[in-house]
This record gives sequence, C-alpha cells and structure tokens, in this order.
Amino acid sequence: MIPYSLKHLLSSTQGQQTAQWEGRDVVLFNMPWGELAISLQGAQVLHFCPAGDTDWLWLTPTPQALPGAIRGGIPLCWPWFADERYADESPHHDGPFHGLARHASWRLDAVDEHAEGIELHLSPEHPLHTMLTARLVVQANAQRLNVELISENIGETPIKTSGALHTYLAVADTHQCRLEGLSGARYLDKLRDFAESEQQGTLAVQGAVDRIYHTNEAVMLNDGERSLRIGKQSSDSTVVWHPNNDLPSDTPADAARRFICVEAANTRLDPVWLVPGAQHLLGTNLSRG
Repeated sequence: MIPYSLKHLLSSTQGQQTAQWEGRDVVLFNMPWGELAISLQGAQVLHFCPAGDTDWLWLTPTPQALPGAIRGGIPLCWPWFADERYADESPHHDGPFHGLARHASWRLDAVDEHAEGIELHLSPEHPLHTMLTARLVVQANAQRLNVELISENIGETPIKTSGALHTYLAVADTHQCRLEGLSGARYLDKLRDFAESEQQGTLAVQGAVDRIYHTNEAVMLNDGERSLRIGKQSSDSTVVWHPNNDLPSDTPADAARRFICVEAANTRLDPVWLVPGAQHLLGTNLSRG
C-alpha cells in the first residue's frame, strides 16, 4: 500500500541505496528479510514489508510536496503531540502541529546489518531545541519492526514533553477492523470535546474515531485478513485515529479505507518530565499476531 513510484524504486534496489523520491532523500533496503524505506525528512519510516507478507504500513498515494509532511508510515511527533506545546520554544507558542521533528532534516548515523535483519540510528542534522536532543533507532527483520524515539534533556532545568509515533497501519478495510486489548481502559474522546469514557470489549471501527486510551498494554489488530500485534514502551497513552469521511486533502477517498492509526504516545494523560541529564525512550513494536 505504497505509491507505485516508491515501489518501483524498491524493486530496483539490491541491498541498500539512497535515492530521491518526491523531492526527498530516502534510504531504501531490499533484503532477504524484506523491504524498508525511510525518509530523511522527519526520519519517517515510510514502508515496511517482511519477506513473504504484504505491507504493514500505509502511505498516501498523493503525498504533499515539500515543505509539507508525508501522511503515512510512522511520522514522529516530537517534542510535543498535537497542540500540547509544553516544550514549544517559539515566541508565541504557536509551533507546528505535532512538533518539530517531522519537518526537520535527519541524517543516517549508523547501519548495523546482520544475518536476520538491520538496525539503523538517525539524528537531526541541526539542533531542534535548546534543551532537548532526539535520536531514532529502527530495527527490522522478517518478524517485526521496532522504532524507538529517544529524548534527552541537555539543559539545566526540568522540562515537560509529549510525543507520539503516529503509526499508520495498512489494512484490507478499516470498517472490518477489530482492536483487542483496550477493554476496560478509560479514554478521552476528542470527537466529543475530550469526554471521558471506558472501553467495553473489542473496539470495532465503523466510523470516525479519535481517542486517547489510558493504557500501556499491547493491542491486537485484526482486519479480517491479517492480525498484527502493536506493542510499545514507556507509553501510557494509545491513540486510535481514523477520519472516516472527513478526509485530509492528501488522502483520496479510495485510499482512506485502507488504514487505521494505532499510536504509542505520551499525551496530556501521561506527559514526560525530564530532569537534566535524563533520557526517555518512546517505542513501538509491530509483529505478526
């Protein structure tokens, strides 16, 4: 579930290559264990497909031109999520929605290849914050994809942050999706002015959904054709989002029923306080159900 132009680049890749796609530098891997594509704008995992499987991540077929961000894959929301601008240093606290990381240029610092998979390390080309640094670690093999966003306070005072790994999961049909693992969790419903409720049983996605679940448990996604397990680290918020018919401009209607977002996050329910010298690792892990 990726644009043909990117699929063509991956098909012509043997091993690893860096290429241009939609005006962006992308790092591509076509290996015996599967395929991986990462944009160096935003350190965004665009595509992951284990050998012998179909795509695990969804990517819009009509991506925005630069300087816009690409919808799909795993965008990084850092050092704040949505409009929770705790760490916003802009003069009027009106920095970009979802933070600075997804619009920034990143570099690939290290690639560790081994027989079963790969580990990548990335960091921003230029500082994004006076008190915070960020690093990204991506591990991929034929069984799983693991993404870790590591923040460190290099300042002299404590700082409050939020963030998310805004994962777009590829599905056969959004309206056939069932999410298990959320039963009993309290959630804030953003479509009802953050009204609080409790999840009863399995979540079936039949329309628009935008909820922040207060849970650190793994979620099982079943779309009627495949099951994926979505685990996480250092996150007590799981965001579930799909716009249904209220589509963003970069999401064609015929592609909108092919994704659901299940995000490891730190939100208003579990913001992170970092004292000087402290680190925080926000992680998401995808594996076959």
